[in-house]
Amino acid sequence: MKVPFTLGVVGHFGLAVRDPKKSARWFQGILGLRKEFEFDNGIAVGNDNVTIALFKGNPSPQTFDHMSFHLPNVSILRKALAHLKKHKVEIEDPGDEIGPEGPGSPHMGLWFHDPDGYRWELSVQGGR
Repeated sequence: MKVPFTLGVVGHFGLAVRDPKKSARWFQGILGLRKEFEFDNGIAVGNDNVTIALFKGNPSPQTFDHMSFHLPNVSILRKALAHLKKHKVEIEDPGDEIGPEGPGSPHMGLWFHDPDGYRWELSVQGGR
């Protein structure tokens, strides 16, 4: 079946969090996103590539396996890891944080969790 359109960059997605203001500060300080706008029971943060609408609700990290954001190279990925560690972000695989996205994958990534338990990935495509 031919689809008459192509998806562009992510416009936005909504994420239930316990405290939108606190979460917005975390995303701003840890991931460098900016406050986009406020709405009833929430705040949107983003950059030129994505907007995350943080709304007050019951976080449900088990329904959202993870979201990956691409970085340009492994050097930047290492700087990102140092930044996350400096800010005491919960990182997966302590001591071996940067690794292949999956068995045999040419892409390298690191995984971490935000204060509401959602899982995030930073990756470099073809970063091996």
